[in-house]
Amino acid sequence: MTHQDFETFKLGDWELQSGEKLIDASIAYKTFGDPKSPAIVYPTWFSGSISDNVWLIGEDKTLNPKTYFIVIPALFGNGQSTSPSNYSASDVFPTCSFYDNVRAQYTLVTQQLGITHLHAVVGWSMGAAQSYQWATQYPDFMDLVVPFCGSARTSLHNQVFLEGVKGALLAAKHTPSAVLRDTRSLEAGQASRIWNAQERQIGLKALGRVYAGWGFSQAFYREKLYETILGYKSLEDFMQGFWEKWALSKDPENLLVLLQTWQQGNVSNQEPYNGDFEKAMASIKAKTLVLPGKTDLYFPPEDSEYEVACMKPGIGTLRVFPSIWGHWAGGPGDSKDDVEWLDKQLAQFLGKHSGASL
Repeated sequence: MTHQDFETFKLGDWELQSGEKLIDASIAYKTFGDPKSPAIVYPTWFSGSISDNVWLIGEDKTLNPKTYFIVIPALFGNGQSTSPSNYSASDVFPTCSFYDNVRAQYTLVTQQLGITHLHAVVGWSMGAAQSYQWATQYPDFMDLVVPFCGSARTSLHNQVFLEGVKGALLAAKHTPSAVLRDTRSLEAGQASRIWNAQERQIGLKALGRVYAGWGFSQAFYREKLYETILGYKSLEDFMQGFWEKWALSKDPENLLVLLQTWQQGNVSNQEPYNGDFEKAMASIKAKTLVLPGKTDLYFPPEDSEYEVACMKPGIGTLRVFPSIWGHWAGGPGDSKDDVEWLDKQLAQFLGKHSGASL
């Protein structure tokens, strides 16, 4: 997919939960299949571009464009939707929440694509968080929700992990991460951060190396799957060829926007829940299949168990990825066994409820 292989929908000046505004905002998206088919929204994840979601779509997969109309909307900050890397306004980039993103996606789906009801919302990681956001923000709008390797609120431990990632990146700018969940602690009098080539390289490489200890599990490293499955010659080869390469392909300011969105994630941070997480989870009407990873270090199954327990009887089902790939069990397609397992869960769940909006 080239950088042009997606469409954009102009939102205008977009009011945000923070009281700030995204000037001349737009949301990037790509669709697959026939608009007359049951619609599925499948949002992007942390750092992911639209093309990074395509691994789960195909005529050989449950997310089959011949069966469903699949919409991939991109997060604010991913570099395709409005992001620091393409923002023309001179102001500091404002605070964007999952609520702001899903409201934009809802506007795209209803106004641009003419969809009045979704069959499902599915997503990995930050995509899972958005699927929970959809289910609580627009509870009557979809039949099914499938969050995999993600959560409805960012746990304290998850916030701390992300603080380490953020701190490593900002250290290259000699800027402390002074406030948890705030990525915009700029030096006094500086309107925006400009990164020179050395700062970008040092900061992004550090971010990649911090992330390396979280994305995969202890067992993944113990069994050296980075060598046997992914083909790297050594641990250092993996750190450079996988993690640093991934990080260096990103824009640091875009990542800071996404980190802030993620750190602040909580479906109860909206009306009518006003901070009552249990009330927000109990509001979900869509049948929900929650798929945590057994060895996911930052979305452990215990958190998912509580989320399902907070749903009304008959709404939530929990199944755990039997995988040692950690967070990567849920995507983006590197573990073939896990892709097969996930696709089978989707096939059974969507198949069982196929008549809901057909």
